[in-house]
Amino acid sequence: MLYVWLDTIFWWLHVLVIGFNLTGWIWNSTRRIHLILVLLTVFSWLILGFWYGFGYCFLTDWHWEVKRALGQQHLPNSFITYLVNYQLGFSIPIQVIDMSTAITFVSIIIVSGYRNLDLVRKKSQSAGF
Repeated sequence: MLYVWLDTIFWWLHVLVIGFNLTGWIWNSTRRIHLILVLLTVFSWLILGFWYGFGYCFLTDWHWEVKRALGQQHLPNSFITYLVNYQLGFSIPIQVIDMSTAITFVSIIIVSGYRNLDLVRKKSQSAGF
């Protein structure tokens, strides 16, 4: 029962992280938290990925441990692949999902960086600098 509960918690946590990574840059009040979460994602994908494989996500790793304890096998490397192909029922090649994810994420990094710099600039202008 604990693993079923943990599986649900990890599923929702994944969806919330992905959703916030996609949209958190929009509002001034969430931009800093968004930037931190994006940097944490980059750290996991690239820095930890250096040792565990490019695109490594510690959250997915923990989630898959729970799923394996529930008897699930043949899980993809990516939660997004799992969500798109296994839960939504599509049959999109993994390479297409991975490339789409990477392009979208790089775009979000650029937009988030621009929006955060814009926010800092506006704050410094209003402070008289």
